[in-house]
Amino acid sequence: MKTLKKSFAIILSILCLLGTVLFAATAADGEAGFTPVLRFIASSDTHVTGEGDVRTQRIAKMLDKAYATAAQDPTYSALDAVLVVGDLTEDGYPEQFDAFKNAFDSGLKDGTQLLAVVAKNHDGYNQSRKDIRATCKAITGNDADFHVVVNGFHFIGVSASGNKLEHYDLGQLSWLNKQIAAAVKDDPSKPVFVMHHEPTIETTYGSRLYDGWGVPWFGAIQSKYPQVVEIAGHSHYPVNDPRSVWQGAFTSINTGAIKYAEFTVDLQRTYHPGDAYDTANCWLVEADAQGNLRLRGLDINEGKFLCDYYMKNPADKNNRDFTPAKRKAQAKAPAFAAGAALTVEPTDGGCIVKTPAAQSTDGMPVVLYRVTAKNEYGVPVKKSWTLPPYYRAIDKDEITLELKTLAEGTYTISVVAENAYEQQSAPLETTVTVAGKKGIDHLLDVIRQWFADLKEYVTHLFW
Repeated sequence: MKTLKKSFAIILSILCLLGTVLFAATAADGEAGFTPVLRFIASSDTHVTGEGDVRTQRIAKMLDKAYATAAQDPTYSALDAVLVVGDLTEDGYPEQFDAFKNAFDSGLKDGTQLLAVVAKNHDGYNQSRKDIRATCKAITGNDADFHVVVNGFHFIGVSASGNKLEHYDLGQLSWLNKQIAAAVKDDPSKPVFVMHHEPTIETTYGSRLYDGWGVPWFGAIQSKYPQVVEIAGHSHYPVNDPRSVWQGAFTSINTGAIKYAEFTVDLQRTYHPGDAYDTANCWLVEADAQGNLRLRGLDINEGKFLCDYYMKNPADKNNRDFTPAKRKAQAKAPAFAAGAALTVEPTDGGCIVKTPAAQSTDGMPVVLYRVTAKNEYGVPVKKSWTLPPYYRAIDKDEITLELKTLAEGTYTISVVAENAYEQQSAPLETTVTVAGKKGIDHLLDVIRQWFADLKEYVTHLFW
């Protein structure tokens, strides 16, 4: 048996190594000849509250890391632009815009352009739409809706309309269509970067109708042009979740957020884990002369890259390696190491479960752990889940889960690890005896917990 376990451990290690290599190929396939001619940061949701706040400090860290990375490249050492796609401020006050501007004035070096758009919600809370559009122009030197060319690549930005009754007006949408058409006519072989605050609905992670962060206005226009690379924020969903890069008729990239991280898990949307506000993500994007892209997701606070993708020139509609179907087909279920075991501590009416972290077998992150308690008849009576900190560059060897409102009795505890495409590992199992309540007292606890869960669900459904 020991020999069998040892053999399984060796095989698992080899599979994990192969998965890492295969995933790295996604980033490195064709990259041997990849020489950047363009480099920019794609970020959003800075939500600046004032001079020297934590978000302006994160802006400084983001710029420092990008410049340091560029300086280490022997072939191309420039940082050409920084994109900030809306919610520049927390409340839209003029002094917050001043703090945002000062943070970039202090951190940007010559040769780096600031390209920004403003959003209808946070940026527009305490100024009129016309005022925030004028403020955007004062900060960047470009109109709130702009079309600029950087190193031969077109960047088109669309801000919230000047009319508070319209999110984006018909004139803006017509203008966007014309600008993309002009960019494609100029060079149909290159990607065209289109930036607005909200993602097109049903594209990247966080943009589903249920998630609540996607918008319908841009899809019909952008779908006419395979060259479009949409860059949008708003959802705060993490960049290194594989669902945060999407391809279909066009390409969409979710920027993550500098303020905090957010998720949808099962039916709980706008979920914020305990360390959500310690999280800050963005992308460092590079393009070569052939229009191929390198996308590196950055943990700003840790100054470390979370993921590294190589994308064949998206202007060619045949280059679609990041469709949901292809990404799911490449994904493989996580696995626990041979000999891994659960540790369970009974509590009053429940238990604390600790599991060794599972290992990715395909290079994609493990995004969820689920725990189930089954009664003596094998019937599941309680379930729960937790997110590992895959959205941060922090390794965690052990994951903690909790089950509550268990009646007195003995249970089989089962834990599985899950990837972004709901593929699950084989379970780890053990038993535990709980000294909980019985009868009517237990039923009342279950009812109270049910109402608490319902309140949480409804709150997150409409917030």
